[in-house]
Amino acid sequence: MGLLFLLPRNRPLSFQGGEKWQMWLWISLLELQPRTLPQFLGLPQGAWFQAGGYETAGEGIVIGFVDTGIDPTHPSFSDDISLHSYPVPSHFSGICEVTRDFPSGSCNRKLIGARHFAASAITRGIFNSSQDYASPFDGDGHGTHTASIAAGNHGIPVIVAGHCFGNASGMAPRAHVSVYKALYKSFGGFAADVVAAIDQAAQDGVDIVSLSITPNRRPPGIATFFNPIDMALLSAAKAGIFTVQAAGNTGPSPKSMSSFSPWIFTVGAASHDRVYSNSIILGNNVTIHGVGLASGTHEDTMLTLVSALHALNNETTVTTDMYVGECQDSSRFNQDFIEGNLLICSYSIRFVLGLSTIEQAVETAKNLSAAGLVFYMDPFVIGFQLNPIPMSVPGIIIPSPDDSKVLLQYYNSSLERNETTKQITKFGAVASILGGLEANYSNSAPKVMFYSARGPDPEDSFLNDADILKPNLVAPGNSIWAAWSSLGTDSVEFQGENFAMMSGTSMAAPHIAGLAALIKQKFPSFSPSAIASALSTTASLYDNNGGPIMAQRAYANPDLNQSPATPFDMGSGFVNATAALDPGLIFDSSYDDYMSFLCGINGSSPVVLNYTGQNCLSYNSSINGTDLNLPSITIAKLNQSRTVQRSVTNIAGNETYKVGWSSPYGVSVKGGSDLLLYCWWGKASLDCVL
Repeated sequence: MGLLFLLPRNRPLSFQGGEKWQMWLWISLLELQPRTLPQFLGLPQGAWFQAGGYETAGEGIVIGFVDTGIDPTHPSFSDDISLHSYPVPSHFSGICEVTRDFPSGSCNRKLIGARHFAASAITRGIFNSSQDYASPFDGDGHGTHTASIAAGNHGIPVIVAGHCFGNASGMAPRAHVSVYKALYKSFGGFAADVVAAIDQAAQDGVDIVSLSITPNRRPPGIATFFNPIDMALLSAAKAGIFTVQAAGNTGPSPKSMSSFSPWIFTVGAASHDRVYSNSIILGNNVTIHGVGLASGTHEDTMLTLVSALHALNNETTVTTDMYVGECQDSSRFNQDFIEGNLLICSYSIRFVLGLSTIEQAVETAKNLSAAGLVFYMDPFVIGFQLNPIPMSVPGIIIPSPDDSKVLLQYYNSSLERNETTKQITKFGAVASILGGLEANYSNSAPKVMFYSARGPDPEDSFLNDADILKPNLVAPGNSIWAAWSSLGTDSVEFQGENFAMMSGTSMAAPHIAGLAALIKQKFPSFSPSAIASALSTTASLYDNNGGPIMAQRAYANPDLNQSPATPFDMGSGFVNATAALDPGLIFDSSYDDYMSFLCGINGSSPVVLNYTGQNCLSYNSSINGTDLNLPSITIAKLNQSRTVQRSVTNIAGNETYKVGWSSPYGVSVKGGSDLLLYCWWGKASLDCVL
C-alpha cells in the first residue's frame, strides 16, 4: 500500500481513515540504469559525463569520513602530480597529523586532512597503543574501504590472491578526502570521540560527512533525537554539511533502525547485478553450486576427491586434533594421499569466528601439492551467509548444508574398503571445479538485503520518530570491491591484500556520500536538505528487469524469502545518480525547521537548551515529523483525517508536473486521480496551481 505523487506548494491534502493507520508516501521520477558498478549506476554516460568525465567528477568537494582511519599509501588515494591543476579547496582548513605511523607526506591533494580522536577511550583506560595506532592510520581496514567507495581514484586495478577483478573507482573520483578516525579495531569507539570528530570536520570545512557507523543500541524515548551523535550532526547540518549515515545491519526485522533524525540521510543496503559463483561437477554428473573467488581445475579432467579425515598421517587422529578436518596444519596429513587430488575440508563455525581461515587451508593445500580445495558446510553453521572468499588455488566452498550432504554421500559411497580391515583401498569419487573468477551479470537487482535495517519504530511509546520515513534510500552495499588497508585486520581472508569485498550498510552509505558530492559540485548553493531531496525524489522503485524492487525477509535462504519492498525497507527507493542531478523540484528544510520540530516534542525544552544553547521560547511555532518539509509523508497514527502541506522550489525551467497516487488500503485521498500541477518561476520559489 502506498501513495505516489508530487506535492504542490501550500496546497493542503486531506487523508481519511480509521484510527492508528500507518501511512507513508514516497516520490520517484526515473528508473535506474543497470550493469556493473559504477556502470550499474550509469555514471560513465550519466552523472560523470555531466561533470565533464571521471577526471573532474567531484572536484572541489571535500568528504569527511568518521571511521577507522585510512591507509595513505593506497593507490586509491594517491596524487598524480602529472594531472591538471588539482588544488585543495580554499574553504577547507583541516590538517594532517604527523606521527610515527602517519609520517610527513602521507597527505597530498587527494587526501587533504587526517586526524585521530581517542580522548574518551584513553580516559577510560581502554586504548592500547600496542594494538591500535595512535594516529589516523587504519589498522582495521573499514575506513580505507568506505573512503575509497565514495572518493577513491578512478581505474585502480583490483588484484586479490593473484587474480584481477577489474578496476575500482569511487563514486566521485576527483573529490577530496579528509579522515577523522574515531573507531578502533580492538574496542570500537565512544560517542564522545565520534562527536569530537564530527565537530572537527565541521570546523575544517568539509562539504559532506559520511558515517558508516550506528549506535550499538537504540536510545529510548526522547533520546532518539537527542543523542550526542545526532545533535553533533544537527550542528553540521546548520553549517551546511550534508550528513550520511549507514542504516545498520540489524535487519530484516521490522522496526530495526537505530536513528531517525530528519537531518541525517540514512542509507540501507541493496544488491547489484554482479554475482560471483562457481560450481563443482561430481563424477555422477551432479553439479553443486558454491562460492569462492578462485580458478577452476582443468575443465576436461576429473580429479580424485580425498577427505582430510581420510588422509591423516600415522601420528594424527581426530582424538588428538578434533579440528583436523578444517585443514589448518599440513603437518597432520600424509602427502601421498593428497598430492594431485582435491582435498575436502570442513567449513565450521571456527571459520565464522576467525579461529580457522581459508588462507591457512590454502597454505595446507599448497604444502601438500593438492590440486585444489573443496569445503563442505558443517551442519552446525545454520543460516550463515557466505561471501565469496579469495583463494590462490582452485577451490570452492559449498554454503548449503543440504548440498554438502550430497557431496559427502557421493564421496562416501564411492570409497572402496578392505572387507576385513575396513581400511580404504581406493578413493573412487572424482570431480572437476569450475572457475569462480568470472562475474555473472544476469541477476535481478537491486534488492534490499536481509541485513539492512528497517524502520520506523511505532512500537516505541515515543512516536515522533515514526512520523519520519527511514531509511531515506538504499544503495549498493553487498559484495562491494573497494580499497583495503595494508595492515587491515577486520577480515582475515583479505589480510595483506590491497582490496577486499565487503557487505553491509557501511558500504552503502559512502556510495551516497560520493554521489552527493556530484550534486554539490553541480549545485554549490544546495542546502543539505536540498541534496537529500534531489536524491530521494529521483530514486527508482524498479529493478533492472522492470519489476518492483524486492526485499529479503529472512536471514536463512534470503532469496527464497522475499517480497516487494516497502518504504520501510528502502525509503524512497534505489538511488539514481544521474537523475539526481536534474531533480526539477526541491523539498527544502532549514535548521530552524528542525529546531521547531525538536521544540515540539514534549519535555524537550531543557534538552534543546543544553545541546544547542537556544531557548525554545524563541520559536513561535512547533511542528511534528509529518509536517516537516520532507520529500515523503509518514503518519504513524492516522486518526480519522489529516491535512498535510508541502512546499517545493523549482530549480529547472518552466515545467508541467502530473500528480497521481494510489491510496493505501483503508485510506482515501481527497482529489482527482488525474490532476495536473502547473508550475512556473516565482521570485523566491515555485508557484503552482491545480
